[in-house]
Amino acid sequence: MKTLITAATIAAFALPVAAADQVTASVEDFYTSVIERTPYTRQVCQQVQVPIYGTVQGEGASGGDVLGGMILGALLGKGITDKDNGAAAGAVIGGVIAADKKKSKRVITGYNYERQCQDVTEYRDVNKKVYDYSVITWVVDGITYQTAFTK
Repeated sequence: MKTLITAATIAAFALPVAAADQVTASVEDFYTSVIERTPYTRQVCQQVQVPIYGTVQGEGASGGDVLGGMILGALLGKGITDKDNGAAAGAVIGGVIAADKKKSKRVITGYNYERQCQDVTEYRDVNKKVYDYSVITWVVDGITYQTAFTK
């Protein structure tokens, strides 16, 4: 649309220009600065602690734990079967369950230092000069005319 207006303006003055003695004209380009964000990647490394795992034996059951398991098992066995043999079996099972606490566990036994790296994206601002618009200036019979346009 601007180009059409510019062409129409110049054409409107074309007839007087033909009759004029001298016409001078110039075109001046104007630029503006823009900031362009440019991404770049860099590697960031650091020392980190990495756990070392090991297997250790559990603490095991104390005598009181085994005795408590046997008593509880005897009471449950007698209550369920209503016989002394059931109480004896319950006492043995209760003692075995209480003594079963001596299981191994996986625990952290120490730490190693390890270098770990990762890529990080950052941005750099770059100033650029870019075309913005132009102005045509011409003089006809001592009168100056100007029109802005975009190429």
